[in-house]
Amino acid sequence: MKDTLNNHHLKREIGLFSATILVIANMVGTGIFTTSGFIMEELGNPQAMLLCWLVGGVFALCGALCYGELGAMFPRAGGEYVFLRESFGKGMGFLSGWISLIVGFSAPIAAASIAFATYFFRILPVSFSVKLTAPFLEIGILAISPITILAITVIIIFSLIHYHSVFLGARVQNCLTIFKVGLIIVFVTAGFCLGHGSIENFSQGLEISLIFQDKFAISLIFITFAYSGWNAAAYLGGEIKNPVRNIPLALFTGTALVVCFYLLLNIVYIYALSPAEMSGVLEVGTKSAVSLFGDNVSRYFSGAIAIGILSVLSAMIMAGPRVYYAMARDGVFFELFGKVNGLRQTPVYAIFLQAVIAIIMVITASFDKLLLYIGFTLSLCAMLTVVGMMLLRIKKPDLKRSYKTFGYPVTPLLFILGNLWIIYFCIKSRPITSLFGLGTIGLGILVYSYFRRKNRII
Repeated sequence: MKDTLNNHHLKREIGLFSATILVIANMVGTGIFTTSGFIMEELGNPQAMLLCWLVGGVFALCGALCYGELGAMFPRAGGEYVFLRESFGKGMGFLSGWISLIVGFSAPIAAASIAFATYFFRILPVSFSVKLTAPFLEIGILAISPITILAITVIIIFSLIHYHSVFLGARVQNCLTIFKVGLIIVFVTAGFCLGHGSIENFSQGLEISLIFQDKFAISLIFITFAYSGWNAAAYLGGEIKNPVRNIPLALFTGTALVVCFYLLLNIVYIYALSPAEMSGVLEVGTKSAVSLFGDNVSRYFSGAIAIGILSVLSAMIMAGPRVYYAMARDGVFFELFGKVNGLRQTPVYAIFLQAVIAIIMVITASFDKLLLYIGFTLSLCAMLTVVGMMLLRIKKPDLKRSYKTFGYPVTPLLFILGNLWIIYFCIKSRPITSLFGLGTIGLGILVYSYFRRKNRII
């Protein structure tokens, strides 16, 4: 039988529309429907909350503009792994890929699948609360329930979809994301035109002093989590048509649209709920819908959110394996994960590796602990990537740059300083979380040392 895994090259099949949709899908997850209540609890001021979302959006846009330059220079699979490899060497590139494997994709995939299952079962009139656990030293290390079974099922289904072909995966991705964008547009429009809200909720003036307090920075950490995913198109640089043009355009366009969506959604939340009613509420999206349209809408809104979550789940399953594929092709990861199915033109083993890790996180419930330090580790990687872009301008000025970052050097410096601010407050407010993040990086250094000795990497 002919070996179908002897083609190591990915095929360019993704156009500008699909690349932009991928960015939107990666960004708009459960965060926008759940974090605003906690931000309002911190700030207690609607205008300050909107300003915080706008500042977070500016940081994301600055990052997208910087990554656009890198993506146009290095239009290959892997995203940050490739960018850091080119600017700092293979060691730094490997660490970013290692973080992507553990906390950048696998853990959020597990979390998104469980969020989908949770919302899905809320649609049904009966409760599914049965849960079997396997205790070890009085700690439940395995958790099997209808929610975890459904979560595992959707991970397997979408992994198989993206294994089948880039064409099928992109089409499914586009349909789910168009539905999610449509949901946001309908919710915002109906909320203002038909909803029972109050303009009085906006009457409280902006307290400028809040901007310079710890509360504003802590709120910005949560908002940065909700904006994460703006760099999604860069991970599929080896499969995007006309990458020099389409990667920067997809990153900027997708991010700019999401900033608008987030601001509009938060304006609707404030219109629907007073600061006191919103403060500390986890399901702020659902509560806003009930306030605007009545109790009967709750089940339908939960169902719509469940379908929307499938979009971000699919986007992460699509983007993540390209990082592990690129690492394996460079000899800093197991060779198996650098193989591409010759018939389907997809990194089959990298897709299945990610699925297995995500499933383990679902049944062990370890994903929630990992999610605590996602913001710290990913902010660190993104900041170093932009520092690397500036370093490449100095070290390799002759490299062809078809697109240059708009507003340079203000744009990258603003992004770097913003992330330093976030990292500082992560360490200050959550020192244990930061230690776990540094521990993950330390483990990655040990793994890289193994591959360096094995493959004699310089």
